[in-house]
Amino acid sequence: MKNNGLKDLTVAELQERLETEKKQLTKLKINHAVSPIENPSLIQKTRRNVARIYTEISRRQLCSEDSANK
Repeated sequence: MKNNGLKDLTVAELQERLETEKKQLTKLKINHAVSPIENPSLIQKTRRNVARIYTEISRRQLCSEDSANK
């Protein structure tokens, strides 16, 4: 998932996607700790997706604050 897909989502959808990705990341980490998963790069990709979502939410908050201050 790249930023292009995130820009089309609403804030509520971003929050929902964030929760899903965080749960998936936790699940992957636990599974990897118990027994090595087949593709450990999935952990890194999921972590980066979480960061992308946080960044998009933060960007929107900053934009809304800037427009409110004008």
